[in-house]
Amino acid sequence: MTATVRTENDISVVTMDDGKANAISLDMLEAVNACLDEAEKDGKVLVLTGREGKFSAGFDLKFLATSDGDGVRKLVTGGGKLAMRLFTSKMPVVIASTGHSIAMGAFILLGGDTRIGTRGPFKIGANETVNGMTLPGFGLELPRARLNPMYLTEALVQARLYSPDEAVPVGWLDKVVEVDALMDTAMETATALKAIANGAYYRNKMLVRKPAIDAIMPTLEQSTV
Repeated sequence: MTATVRTENDISVVTMDDGKANAISLDMLEAVNACLDEAEKDGKVLVLTGREGKFSAGFDLKFLATSDGDGVRKLVTGGGKLAMRLFTSKMPVVIASTGHSIAMGAFILLGGDTRIGTRGPFKIGANETVNGMTLPGFGLELPRARLNPMYLTEALVQARLYSPDEAVPVGWLDKVVEVDALMDTAMETATALKAIANGAYYRNKMLVRKPAIDAIMPTLEQSTV
C-alpha cells in the first residue's frame, strides 16, 4: 500500500503510507495521482496526510543514486507535477503533516492551501544542499511563493531543517497542533473551507499564484538534480 482515498461529506482524505518513510517514488506518485483523480470526482475539499511520524522523507534517494538520467528526470518531474497539481487544484487543499516533511515532502507542503503540522521531534525543510543536489525550478519558485522571504537563504541555500513550531514563521506550515488533534483540526478546517469551495475560490487562488505558476510550468520537463 502506498496511498488510499476515502470521501465522506464531500471531503476526500488521501493518505500516503508505504509502511516506511513515505519516500516519493514512481509507485508513490502513481498511487497518489490515482487517489487525487478519485478525490476530484467525489469531493469538494481535499485533505492530504501521511503515516504516523512521517508525512514524507522526500524523493527515493536510492532510486536517484542508481537510476539513469531519464529515470531521475522522470521522478523529479513527477514530484514537481504533483506539487503543482496541489498548488493549482480547483479544490481547497488542507495538508495534515503527520511528522517529518523533508525535501520533496516539504515541497508538497507548499502545494497546500492550509498546512497543519503535528508537534513532536520532527524535521521539516529542504536539505538538497546537504545532499549535493541543485534545486529544480519548482524547488525554488514554490518556496519563493510560500516562505517568508527573510528565511529563503537559511531554508534553501543553507538547508536548515526546522522543528514543526519553528516551521510556522518560516512558512512551511501554517499552524501546529498536538498529535491527537491533527486530523480533527484538519477535518474542521476542511469543513469550514467547504463553504467557500466555489469557482471564485479557484479563480482567486490562481490569480494570487499566477507568478509562481508561470515561472514553474515551463521548467517541469527540464527538472534536474
